[in-house]
Amino acid sequence: MTTIAVLGNGRVGGNLAQALTRAGHHVTAVDRAPGAAADAARSARIVINATPGAGSLERLADLRTELAGKILVDVSNATLDGPDGLPADLIYPGSSLAEQLQEALPGTRVVKTLNTMLFPVMTAPAALARTPTAFLSGDDPHAKQTVRELLADLGWQQEWITDLGGIETARATEAAVLFVPHVIRTSGFTPFALSISR
Repeated sequence: MTTIAVLGNGRVGGNLAQALTRAGHHVTAVDRAPGAAADAARSARIVINATPGAGSLERLADLRTELAGKILVDVSNATLDGPDGLPADLIYPGSSLAEQLQEALPGTRVVKTLNTMLFPVMTAPAALARTPTAFLSGDDPHAKQTVRELLADLGWQQEWITDLGGIETARATEAAVLFVPHVIRTSGFTPFALSISR
């Protein structure tokens, strides 16, 4: 059992918190209540960033002390929304939220994953008709291995997980969010994920 703090209790954070609790972990999901995120991060081994990506960097940079020595799993995408509320552009072109977080939190091991799919797929990958892919980006191999184990608890088979390399590779997966509004407009909110077929 691992102590996990999920920052953000919307659809993404709530879904992850419930699934990880069912898997036997001790999970605390927190909203924006003052001090709640700091308390949760301080007592957790793993912290999951499921806050809206546009404000994630500022929120998490304020938790530098609490996040020191922790694994930060970043599942958010930092985007500017279009008139319909769907992602229209990247906040960090030529970079990524994950890279910005790693730079702001040098004592924290940031791992990017689960950001190339609609949120139901994060905790039910086998529900899709074809095998999805979960990508990993991060500089610390031990942190990535821990996240692999966490993904397994969410139903991800190891052969469905692709390690892309260092944290700089997160800019590729974060850019993939620009596919999302076009797919949604043509197919609706039916769960989907990017997949590497070989």
